Amino acid sequence: MHSLLLLLAVGGALAFEFVNGFHDTANAVATVIYTRSMKSHWAVLFSGLLNFAGVMMAGVGVAYSIVHLFPMEALSAGGGLAMIFAVLGAAMIWNLGTWFVGIPASSSHALIGSILGASMGFCIQQGVPLQDGVAWDKARQITAALLISPLFGFLCSYLMLRLMRRLTKDQRLFQAPQGETPPPLWIRTLLIATCGGVSFAHGSNDGQKGMGLVMLILIGMAPASFALNLHGDSALNLRAQAACRQMAELLPKGHTRLPVNQELQAYLHGTAVPQGLRQSFLDSARVWGSDLSQLPAAERSAFRDLTGLQARCLRKLADQGGPHAQEIKEAARALEAPIEYVADWVKVSVALALGLGTMVGWRRIVVTVGEKIGKDGLNYGQGAAAQLVAASTILLADVMKMPVSTTHVLSSGIAGAMSAQRCQLQRKTLYSICLAWVLTLPACITLALSLYLGLSR
Repeated sequence: MHSLLLLLAVGGALAFEFVNGFHDTANAVATVIYTRSMKSHWAVLFSGLLNFAGVMMAGVGVAYSIVHLFPMEALSAGGGLAMIFAVLGAAMIWNLGTWFVGIPASSSHALIGSILGASMGFCIQQGVPLQDGVAWDKARQITAALLISPLFGFLCSYLMLRLMRRLTKDQRLFQAPQGETPPPLWIRTLLIATCGGVSFAHGSNDGQKGMGLVMLILIGMAPASFALNLHGDSALNLRAQAACRQMAELLPKGHTRLPVNQELQAYLHGTAVPQGLRQSFLDSARVWGSDLSQLPAAERSAFRDLTGLQARCLRKLADQGGPHAQEIKEAARALEAPIEYVADWVKVSVALALGLGTMVGWRRIVVTVGEKIGKDGLNYGQGAAAQLVAASTILLADVMKMPVSTTHVLSSGIAGAMSAQRCQLQRKTLYSICLAWVLTLPACITLALSLYLGLSR
């Protein structure tokens, strides 16, 4: 039964990525299809392949931004499974609903709102105060990135088009497509290149969200196999061991009668440096220096949790300043590196789901992006400016390990580029997009909270 539930959960996460593919990536192909730069079947194939490549070449920073939103104790507790299904259910209901009516809503907003809602449900059921059980600091950072990125996209696209108008004498770049005639070759090349950039960036950022979801499921439901990277780079383990020894030398000696996890958790919400922190590093150094596959299966999840707590405590210590702040911050990174990993088969599965999803269901969103944001149709220059800014913004977010919304960055970029050319915007469409932007988080929080409380009875 457990294996069946595990397969269902992983399948649900991959289904979410498939839906994400045709929901979000329609934004990437909208410009090349609408401007007749590529035939629709070639455009979605091209975008799907670049989405696949983006996932395969992605890091794991955004993936673990998603993982760290979940209450750590819920992964191994009985409520972990209900949380996972509540998150997947709420995010997919919202995604499919907004896709059906042709509104370019954000899969990232939907996923993060669902995680927060399920986390709140777990806290309510377990009697944990919401301020302690929900990762509000991480949620605030991610929400800020989601809210700021569309404004950044609008402004940069506005400035980009103004710059293009100054530098380019060929006015064909700023004309709307006529009938089925493709644009001039150089404009067509520009549009295809920027479409590829958006598709690759989308795969890199949104693919990591799917990887984070799948790894979260595996860590929570099969900790013996996935809580630790049993076949990872031994050099990372040795660096973690060296960091533990270094921190044991820096920290004062002390003794505590409290369980170390309980003491470290208390420190994260208080001020006193844990007395048992130094001893925990000495114990961890011995584990990192051994063969992790020889660690008893029942202890792997607990060791992962302890390592995560140690890293968070070190980051808090570093933030307080002092002569060793930089060394402490580097030690925190060394501890996180071996436990923040994505299995190769997970990366390939997510890449396939996202790439295949790109190739279906794109038409509804393409019509909205191409024809319904401005009262005049999208022209070549506006599409190129919006896509160039969207790709750059998303790749920058990857570097900063922040999930952003391809949908909102590109839609706001198109609106900004149209404003730069003094095109009138369709208020009804913009109102619908903004309403979805505002409502997605609270709606998904409510959906996931309700689903979690219903599933965990």
